[in-house]
Amino acid sequence: MSQVPRTQGPPCLDVSPAIRGEAPAGELERIVGSIGLKVFSLRKRMGLSLQQLGERSDVSAAAIHKIEQGGMVPTITTLLKIASALGRPVSYFVEEDVGQDDVAVLSEVDEVRPVYTSHKGITLNSISGPYGRYLLAGARATVVPGATSGRKPMQHPGEELVHVTGGVLEFTVTGQSYRVEAGNTLHFRGDQPHTWRNPGATDATAIWMALRPQ
Repeated sequence: MSQVPRTQGPPCLDVSPAIRGEAPAGELERIVGSIGLKVFSLRKRMGLSLQQLGERSDVSAAAIHKIEQGGMVPTITTLLKIASALGRPVSYFVEEDVGQDDVAVLSEVDEVRPVYTSHKGITLNSISGPYGRYLLAGARATVVPGATSGRKPMQHPGEELVHVTGGVLEFTVTGQSYRVEAGNTLHFRGDQPHTWRNPGATDATAIWMALRPQ
């Protein structure tokens, strides 16, 4: 999950490119990169569409979409408008959620931290710490019937591990198909061409982990 095109990133942990850097200025990059994720999470929590947030904030839906994806860093004026529309102070978007001195991150059972993904039909809630501080990222995933990663196989650095807790998911890795039912786990290297889909008639749920290289 290094700096690769979004369409080639791990399907469930598609994060803002701005927080993927390993440069000495990583602290600043993490803060800037987290802005889009926080805007996306709050908007979803409030049940707002891009257009609705755009009307509330007087910022175009296209600009908000770019900010959420990490493709644009908002000016202070834009951030002030969005923060006001979401009922949060600007500090909420530029401060770390977790103190740098914390030795571990606890995810509560009822905690909801949506993860942005460009794929349709898959909903994700993070169960891991800040992406910039940890090599492993994980999420609880819900995949609706018929949802798919797309026709083009994905490839990216790192590894993925998917433990299905309900329903069924079907993966193709380097041309080989794997039917992963509830209780089963699939582990593969991300640099192998792979796709996923839910072939079932009900939602599939899973714990989806992605490990990026050091």
